[in-house]
Amino acid sequence: MKKNFERFGPIEYLLFGAATLITLILCVCIGSVNIPVLDTATAIWNTIWKLPIPEGIAHSIIISVRLPRVICVALVGASYALYGCALQGLLRNPLADGSTLGVSSGAALGAVIAIAAGINIPGLPFAGTVIMAMIFAFFSLVAILSLAYKLDNSLSTNTIILIGVVFSMFATSIISFITVFSNEKMKTITFWTMGSLSGSNYTNVLLLLFSLLILGTILIRHARELNAFAIGEDNARQVGVDVKRVKMIILITVSAIIGICVSVGGTIGFVGLVMPHMTRMIVGPNHKRLMPASMFSGAVFLMLADLAARTMLSPLELPVGVVTSFIGSIVFVYIFYSSRRYR
Repeated sequence: MKKNFERFGPIEYLLFGAATLITLILCVCIGSVNIPVLDTATAIWNTIWKLPIPEGIAHSIIISVRLPRVICVALVGASYALYGCALQGLLRNPLADGSTLGVSSGAALGAVIAIAAGINIPGLPFAGTVIMAMIFAFFSLVAILSLAYKLDNSLSTNTIILIGVVFSMFATSIISFITVFSNEKMKTITFWTMGSLSGSNYTNVLLLLFSLLILGTILIRHARELNAFAIGEDNARQVGVDVKRVKMIILITVSAIIGICVSVGGTIGFVGLVMPHMTRMIVGPNHKRLMPASMFSGAVFLMLADLAARTMLSPLELPVGVVTSFIGSIVFVYIFYSSRRYR
């Protein structure tokens, strides 16, 4: 299969895009109330072209509730997979991810502070939470990598993961402390920290879409440099890569993506770890193919995880972060064991 995707061209994009679209429609149709595919397609089509909605179609459920949520889930999944792919390439570490490095916990801490303190910018909903999450994500990543470098100049997997786990525990303890003193917002913060995109709206869709278009383009434009990093920083310098500049651009961009995604959907772990690794097994290590493919696979994975979270214990709903953490923890052990086994 891998050879079939050596050239990731229009046909491959079409296949990945079709799989993503089919999954999106499936997730809109299935829920506590199942809706026929034809009714779903009719409601979406007629809404786009401002045509009258036939009687008997659950228009409000499809357009106002499920569609914005599923689109947000897809965009968050694509964003997480993309930044995970970029981090793994930059650090030459298959275990690099916002959740394993502790960056997601740092972003969550910034967002929780904004929620608890009521930090907001007039006229810009969620802006306070987004900005705080982005700032804390960036400084968390810088602090973790700086400390890991001081302890181990080679930035080995064990050192980075250990520092990330310790930092996550530290950030989580502060989040718990803040939650205890936020009585009226305790339930919201608790559910949000487990990762959930329930209640997503089209404002969230636009925020996630623009961030993915802008920040995702920046990361994909550095695919050649990430390929150079695969053979080491010294070799990357020899082929003309400005290592410090590229590192700073990617770290800032990744921090921004993590901050925006966490501010909208809470802490959803392991998507950025699992999907780039799985996609790499299909399309190969070339980031020019791997990064776009990871976006599609990340979107599909998180949509299916969210569908499982909504339907497994219906009418109760699990936070999607619970599902992804369950799957991701198993894959994490497998990747960690494999990476040590073949050293």
